[in-house]
Amino acid sequence: MSIQSAHNLRPAQANTPAARPYGVRVSLKLNDPFRKILGPDWQRVHWYSDATERDAALDEMSRRHDYSRPQDAPALVFSKIESRV
Repeated sequence: MSIQSAHNLRPAQANTPAARPYGVRVSLKLNDPFRKILGPDWQRVHWYSDATERDAALDEMSRRHDYSRPQDAPALVFSKIESRV
């Protein structure tokens, strides 16, 4: 997989559970057709330095998009996690 704009990524060491113990796991619903493309175990984790920052990011990630149609349903699953490192 190539990354088009690598300069926009956070440094790997700054986005680790040790440096940022509060996280949000983003995954796909069991019936999501993208699972056929991305694989059944696809997920992404975003780490934050404190619970307040994580909760604010979670609210923003999981909010209904301004241009969503009334019948649209969220396709992603968001879960709060904490590192035990």
